Amino acid sequence: MAKGATTPDEPGSTWRGSVPDSGAVVDPRGVVLALSMGTCRLLGYELAEVVGRAAKRLLAEPLPAPVRRSCAERENWSGPVTVWRADGDSLLVTVQGHPLQDTAGDTYWFLTVVSLDQAGVPSASGGALDTALFKQWALEQLPLPMALYDRAGVRFEVNAAMTRESGRADHDLIGWPMGQSASGQTLAGSQGVDETLRRVLTTGDAVTTELHGLGPGGTAGRVWLLSLYPVRDPGGQVCGMSAAAVDTTEQFRARRRLTILNDAGLRIGTTLDLGRTADELAEVGTDHFADFAVVDLLDSVLRGEETAAGRNNLLVFRRTAQRSVLPGCPESVVPLGATYSYPEDSPPGRALAAGRGALHSARDILQWWEESSPERAHSIRTYGIHSLMAVPLRARGVTLGLALFFRHRAPVPFEEDDLRLAEELGARAAVLVDNARRYGQERATALALQRSILPQHPALHHPAVEVASRYLPAHSSAGVGGDWFDVIPLSGARVALVVGDVVGHGISASATMGRLCTAVRTLADVDLAPDELLTHLDDLVLRMDREETVDRPDHPGDLSGEVGASCLYAVYDPVSRRCSMARAGHPLPALATPDGAVRFLDLPTGPPLGLGGLPFEVAEFTLPEGSVLALYTDGLIESQARDVDEACDLLRSALADPGRPLEETCDRTLRDLLPDARTDDVALLLTRTRALSTDQVATWELPAEPSVVARARGLAGERLAAWHLEEASFTAELVVSELVTNAIRYGSPPIHLRLIRDTALICEVSDVNSTAPHLRRARLSDEGGRGLLIVAQLSQRWGSRHTRTGKTIWAELPLPPAQEAS
Repeated sequence: MAKGATTPDEPGSTWRGSVPDSGAVVDPRGVVLALSMGTCRLLGYELAEVVGRAAKRLLAEPLPAPVRRSCAERENWSGPVTVWRADGDSLLVTVQGHPLQDTAGDTYWFLTVVSLDQAGVPSASGGALDTALFKQWALEQLPLPMALYDRAGVRFEVNAAMTRESGRADHDLIGWPMGQSASGQTLAGSQGVDETLRRVLTTGDAVTTELHGLGPGGTAGRVWLLSLYPVRDPGGQVCGMSAAAVDTTEQFRARRRLTILNDAGLRIGTTLDLGRTADELAEVGTDHFADFAVVDLLDSVLRGEETAAGRNNLLVFRRTAQRSVLPGCPESVVPLGATYSYPEDSPPGRALAAGRGALHSARDILQWWEESSPERAHSIRTYGIHSLMAVPLRARGVTLGLALFFRHRAPVPFEEDDLRLAEELGARAAVLVDNARRYGQERATALALQRSILPQHPALHHPAVEVASRYLPAHSSAGVGGDWFDVIPLSGARVALVVGDVVGHGISASATMGRLCTAVRTLADVDLAPDELLTHLDDLVLRMDREETVDRPDHPGDLSGEVGASCLYAVYDPVSRRCSMARAGHPLPALATPDGAVRFLDLPTGPPLGLGGLPFEVAEFTLPEGSVLALYTDGLIESQARDVDEACDLLRSALADPGRPLEETCDRTLRDLLPDARTDDVALLLTRTRALSTDQVATWELPAEPSVVARARGLAGERLAAWHLEEASFTAELVVSELVTNAIRYGSPPIHLRLIRDTALICEVSDVNSTAPHLRRARLSDEGGRGLLIVAQLSQRWGSRHTRTGKTIWAELPLPPAQEAS
């Protein structure tokens, strides 16, 4: 025992008997939170000297081992404790400890001094006080609401804090079971505790539970942490129960706020669709704190435009989403999709003008809507709407819309905490709406750029092929990609077929696609072979990649490979029916022949564009007339819905009928292969090959002699007469004469002359010299140098192309009007 400690056995001891009005509350850190006045008098301290200090500083001796063990296990305990008094003496008392747990799992301790000796406790005047009276004082002055219940669960004692929290007098509470009062009404927040009370009295286990209800007067929602403890007699039998409550409303609201915000983070903004985002905001509102919610977005935002005022400088809104706890949202008087404006003096208008949320009671909103919108006033009365929150949706300084939250089922009106929560939800939703708006604008821009580059009617009447095509952008969540196709007329009635796919999505991918598409057309115009064209295209992609690296110096490290693409380039000649093609990292083309067989062409694999230094190989195929050649991007056959082999089988099935109209085949192919949610763009180009008949082509081999020019003119004139093109004979013979003369003078034998009649008259002269001709303007004193200038002025197009054995100079002449029409 500590030196100077007094006990009931010591003669002359000042403190004797039981100790009423003696209690304290200690938090999980061991700090004294509350102290009864009786304890202050017992120890001789002022309240401010103890509250807020560590409880162990009052201990004159360490706690007994059984007490420490009970504290560690969070169990009720009772035992002797030696404490310091203010005068420096120690005092031995018997203390009972009761653990109180909150929802976070932290343990508070409620401590009471149960005895000093059997004689009583002295008063301030030195006389002994009645022990029962002392205990009553302790219970009354304890700041925590407490109540005592007998074995039948009937309340027989409450303290003043309990009467204040329940809003009822003590005589209205005593003599009634938990949750009931003398008035016969159920006490606020006590629903569902009967079963808990019976369990404590039956099993003897302490229980901690959370109660929700209304505070005094029913004006605000309150939450209490209720701890129920059995009271046992000396024989260990449960003879009653004590209950202590801690007001945890603020902690509960903070947890609820975090829970709602976390839920909103998961549920709002799951897509980049404006309507879906607005609906998700309304749904979260009605699921957690509102009975009816509407979201109105500016009509200009939904149209992808910048915010603009409508008539009379009023913002025009469109009802985008509405949710209610009642089926069908009967509270609404504005249908989804309708447009309207809020006057500046209306509750929503004032919130919009202020740029922050506002709370309104039923009287406020009725007063305005009675005059301006009787149908809204009727709805407010019909459904008993009594509270409104108007929250502007603003992001990056721009007003995007307005969210309105109503209550009519919940009896408690909205509070400032609800408004702060709604404003935070509105701020988050506004950022998501703005992101969706900006993405929609970017997507529209990328699509416009994409469609302006893609051929709208690709060579529908080309003599070499019949064409059908489709381009489908990815769904909005994935973004517009860089897929493209093209059909490019070439010299000699030939045609180039191109399909490509740029890595990435968005405007950047569309811009890169535009540059590549233009480059392919330029390179095709000089009649490069497929492998040479892909080599030049590969160099272009490498330069673009280096340019992007220079333009983004803030990105450290090697950025090579940021720009990349795949491409397939094919050239089809309707005279020979030969098709030469090469690919750069692109899927294999499919060929359906007139006999119904479908196969994927064995085309050598080439590296994707942008790697550099690796060669491309050309493969040639002879295509029967009427064959269908399918070129496509990987978005057609690659998806999460099925593997590539299954998609290829479906493509074979879709192409199995080569006689079907190409437009129908396009539709069936996309319907059979594409999933509902596309994550990549799809480009599909179908071509049915044509062949020029032998009577449309005439070819001669000529010796390299000057005298052969006259013969060439005669051969050309005879063929034109057979084709009934006498009107074009003079011009055609002159062009043939100049081309043959140029080949004899600057080329190498053998020399070939070829005439092709289709939508135009094509004159071609070939030799084995690879030197390309150059157009120049001859001086007055020059005897030559005017041949190609004459050819250029007489023809609608002319040019030269390299072949495997040399070069070909060609010119296209318009047909006479009658022949052209036929």
